[in-house]
Amino acid sequence: MRSIWKGSIAFGLVNVPVKLYSATEDHDVHLHQVHDKDGGRIRYQRRCEVCGKIVDFEHIDKAYADEDRTVVLTEEDLSSLPEERSREIDVVEFVPSEQLDPIMFDRSYFLEPDSKSAKAYVLLRRTLEKTDRTAIVHFSLRQKSRLGALRTRGDVLMLQSLLWDDEVREAKFPSLDERVRISAKELKMSASLVDSFAADFAPDRFTDDYQEQLQQLIDAKLAEGDALDTAATFGEPDGEEDGGGEVIDLMEALRRSIDKGKRTPASAGRESKPSGKKASAKETSVKKGGRKKAAAQKAGTKSASPKKTGAGKTNATKTPRKKATKEKSAGKKSSTKKAASTKTAAA
Repeated sequence: MRSIWKGSIAFGLVNVPVKLYSATEDHDVHLHQVHDKDGGRIRYQRRCEVCGKIVDFEHIDKAYADEDRTVVLTEEDLSSLPEERSREIDVVEFVPSEQLDPIMFDRSYFLEPDSKSAKAYVLLRRTLEKTDRTAIVHFSLRQKSRLGALRTRGDVLMLQSLLWDDEVREAKFPSLDERVRISAKELKMSASLVDSFAADFAPDRFTDDYQEQLQQLIDAKLAEGDALDTAATFGEPDGEEDGGGEVIDLMEALRRSIDKGKRTPASAGRESKPSGKKASAKETSVKKGGRKKAAAQKAGTKSASPKKTGAGKTNATKTPRKKATKEKSAGKKSSTKKAASTKTAAA
């Protein structure tokens, strides 16, 4: 165990240096929350409501707020309080042990002597045992002023923090105001039932059945391989610390943009058909016909386009004249042949 506080017990002129230890520990199987879809961990963030940033513990102060104003209390402010600086367990009075209502007990701590000589420690312990009394003490721990009960447990002094009187609620139930009549026979039978269950209390005979069953369930899932890789349940710590959800959304948007950039329209057209599948003969002929038609159209476009000659005239201007000259000469020849055939017929 490691001590969580050092101080001294002070009553009268007697001072007993002690170390404080937690007397209890939690044996529960600790569970955490995860996303049901992917098993990712669900975490709670200390986010500032003004700037929206995640704040480390070293930059967190305490504050008191009413309806209109908020008072911020720094660590220096709290440590300046006299009670916070106190390192003494002050004995206020010694009371009969049976007068303490168990409902007032809060947390339990062990006290260890913190000096070379444990004489004062043993003297106080034996005094409490002999007088069958409990010391009511006042002390400060973890920025709180506390009321406590100092008593013995075997050879060790035990300090139990007590609830303040106004922290214990008063039970007032209207149903208990009704008068109920209990017969002597019923009371006797109830007492007999109690006697049948009578025993000395032995806490080691009792176990936490739920925690045992929970551990068995976890072990069975592990044996069946029904488990996730723990590293895969953690997110990106840098993104979580620096920007929280906004950074994660930005990273997701960047990934989607990259994926979208890889799929260009041309590649998307190619991906529409399964790769490795040969085109049919009909598709091949259609493609070849289309290529020839495209080549012809391209050639026609080039021939139709005006091309300058050395005289500054274009071939496009000469083409109509040549065509007209050819048609004229062809007309003369046909007319000469016609005239000749007419003369022959006349002869």
